[in-house]
Amino acid sequence: MNKFNKSYILGISLVSAMGGLLFGYDWVVIGGAKPFYERFFDIAQSANLQAWAMSCALIGCVIGAVISGVVSDRFGRKWPLLVSAFLFTIASLGTGMAANYTMFVVFRIIGGIGIGLASALSPMYIAEVAPSSMRGRFVSLNQMTIVIGILAAQVINLLIAQKVPVGATDEFIRTSWNGQMGWRWMFFACAVPAGVFLILTFLLPESPRWLMKAGKTEKAFPTLRKIGGETYAREEMVNIQATLDDVSEKVDFKSILSPKFRTVLIIGIVLAVFQQWCGINTVFNYAEEIFTAAGYGVSDTLFNIVITGSVNLIFTLVAMFTVDKWGRKKLMLFGSVGLATTYILLGSAFYFQLKGIAVLSLVVIAIGIYAMSLAPIVWVILSEIFPNRIRGAAMALATFSLWIACFILTYTFPLLNKGLGAAGTFWVYAVICVIGFLFVMKKLPETKGKSLEEIENELVKE
Repeated sequence: MNKFNKSYILGISLVSAMGGLLFGYDWVVIGGAKPFYERFFDIAQSANLQAWAMSCALIGCVIGAVISGVVSDRFGRKWPLLVSAFLFTIASLGTGMAANYTMFVVFRIIGGIGIGLASALSPMYIAEVAPSSMRGRFVSLNQMTIVIGILAAQVINLLIAQKVPVGATDEFIRTSWNGQMGWRWMFFACAVPAGVFLILTFLLPESPRWLMKAGKTEKAFPTLRKIGGETYAREEMVNIQATLDDVSEKVDFKSILSPKFRTVLIIGIVLAVFQQWCGINTVFNYAEEIFTAAGYGVSDTLFNIVITGSVNLIFTLVAMFTVDKWGRKKLMLFGSVGLATTYILLGSAFYFQLKGIAVLSLVVIAIGIYAMSLAPIVWVILSEIFPNRIRGAAMALATFSLWIACFILTYTFPLLNKGLGAAGTFWVYAVICVIGFLFVMKKLPETKGKSLEEIENELVKE
């Protein structure tokens, strides 16, 4: 039986997962800064400009996701992660220094490219170095760091922002320290972990599976041996090579659309879209609107956001301890039906104009369910179902689909909220969750405990 070097696997997984931490921070920091930069740029009365400010980073995410396939197949997993760390650093500083709305949007898009790269590459890298028996747990580290990044952004926003009086006017907020400088420091803070990520990524070994795919077999062996010993390394190299033997090195997007890959691509794309269209990210991005509708002021909203972030972290830890025991499919089914039920109740709370703790409690329950199911498990599944020979390109396509879905979700929420009200909007998300439940029940195989090569043999029809 192989004796794995868990400390080594944990170390390189945590470094890779720092991409997730920056993803989480950059993604959510804007929610706390929103009440202040909107007044600074004088867009508080424009739904379209508000929506663009919130969703423009997603254009960058789409770009990052698309190029992740090309660069990861050509240059490996390590160097594109370095690029994402550099982009996070530039975006943090640039967004904080933005003198006008246009520059704010430009640097948000640059940060989005970093998110798009990291969201595809971090879980893929971890899946390629982690042994099958513990792969779910280690890939879930990426989601844990995303959640830590989210919570860090929420706490830092709360610490930086000075208390805003209830009923404060737009002009009061615009001319206050929050409106002039506070929101800038919320973005500046991200540059610190981005710099650390940039330095530590130089220490990562390249993915052994990519090295073998690139014909650099002799460089793959030392990393595999360090992970699980010499016997494990030789067995893994044989298994990996068997999936690469009759395949040309060059893989393009046309080849991954061939019939034999159709089933696995459909599963990956649908799950990626479902993770976004289940609706939970609107709670993070539009917390101000949701909690204002429930009767909370700006300062209370920032505190409530920290509560939701803490719950997010706790239940992500639950997912890490259950994903390799309960399996991926059970957790996905639980999350789908749990969110559908909670959204029905949350929509009803808004419909009957319930205020305060009733709405906050249901939001917390929804986040807890999401954090232990769809949030980490979709990334685990995406990182492991795609065949070795097309993993970079297929992961890029799935991540591209995820960010397109996220853009649509983020851009349409204020429009849905205006047209259907909060109640109708959450009921729409409930219907989507029911559809997701049916798809998972019928189409998703269980991948718990299987090697990447075993999953490939099961899902790919020659």
